[in-house]
Amino acid sequence: MARKNSGPKLKRLRDQVIAITGASSGIGLATARVAAERGARVVMSSRNEEDLRSAVEAIRAGGGRATYCVADVADAAAVDRIGETALREFGGLDTWVNNAGVSIYGRLTQIPMEDKKRLFETNFWGVVNGCRTAVRLLEHRGGAIINIGSEVSDRAIPMQGIYSASKHAVAGYTDALRMELEHDRVPISITLVKPSAINTPYVEHARNYMEEGAPALPPPVYAPEVVADAILRCAERPVRDIIVGGAGRAQVLLAALAPRLTDLYMERTLFDQMRTNERVQPREGSLERPQRDGRTQGPYRGHVMKSSAYTRAVLSDVTRALPLLAAGVVFAAGARKFRGAA
Repeated sequence: MARKNSGPKLKRLRDQVIAITGASSGIGLATARVAAERGARVVMSSRNEEDLRSAVEAIRAGGGRATYCVADVADAAAVDRIGETALREFGGLDTWVNNAGVSIYGRLTQIPMEDKKRLFETNFWGVVNGCRTAVRLLEHRGGAIINIGSEVSDRAIPMQGIYSASKHAVAGYTDALRMELEHDRVPISITLVKPSAINTPYVEHARNYMEEGAPALPPPVYAPEVVADAILRCAERPVRDIIVGGAGRAQVLLAALAPRLTDLYMERTLFDQMRTNERVQPREGSLERPQRDGRTQGPYRGHVMKSSAYTRAVLSDVTRALPLLAAGVVFAAGARKFRGAA
C-alpha cells in the first residue's frame, strides 16, 4: 500500500455507516440498536436471517436506519457481500465491527479436533476475512476496524481453552495489522475491545463437552450495553485497545504480576464457576448452525452490572492522556540524563 499523509479521522457516529458481524444477538445486537439510536446507519450481519430481519424491522420502526446481510464470516466471499451491502444501501462504510464468535466449554483433551477447527474458522478466520474486506473499503476514505477479543485474549482460562486460544490469535492479528497500517500511513483506526464476562446468550450458544452442568459465567458479569457503548466510543475516536469491565482488567493485571498464583487461583475456582449444578445433556450450541433467540441478554441470575467506572475512566480524554504525559516525563528525564553524561 502507498504511504499516506494523514492518520485516522473518524466521523461523528450520526454521520457513519457501521457494519457489525454477529449482530442477531448479544453484543452485536446491542451495538446495532445503540448505534441506530444515535443516528448511525447500520448493516447487520449473521447466519440467522429470521432474527436479523426482526431486528432491522424493530430499528426501522423506531426511526433508525438499518439493513442486513446473511453471512457466515468463515466464508470470505460471504463477508465481501456485507461490504457490498453497505455500499449499495448506504453508499459507503465508516466502521467495521468484527464481533461474530462461537464458544465451546470443556477440557481441551475432550473436544474433537473438527470442533476446534470450526471454532477457529469463525473466531479467528472470521476476523481475518472481515479485516480484509474492511481494509479494502476504508484504505482510501479512512475509518475504523474494531475487533472483539476478550479478557481471555490476555489470559487463558480452563474449560474455555480453545476459545481463549482463538482470542489470543485475534489479539495478535489485530496488533500486527495496526502496526502495518500505521507504518504505511493508511488512515484506519484499529481497535481491540476485550469484554469481561457479559450477560448475553453466549453460554446458551456454547457447545458443551463438560461432564456435569451447563455452561456458566464467573462473576462479576456486565450488561452487553456496556460493551456496545465502548465499541461506539472507539468508532468515533482512535483507541488502541480497551478492556470492558474492571474485573477483566484486575484479572489481567494479576496474571501479569503473579502468573503462577493466577494459575493456582483459577484451578481452585473456575472449574466450579464455569458450570451450573443442573443435570443437562450435551449441548450442540451454535458452532455448526445458528440458534434463534434474537436477544441481547443471557440467562445469568445474579447481579448484572449496568456500567463500568473503570471503562468510562479509560475512555475519558483525561485518563487517555495520562500515559502520553508519563511517557513524555520519562523521555525528558532520559534526555537530560543523556545530555549530562555527554
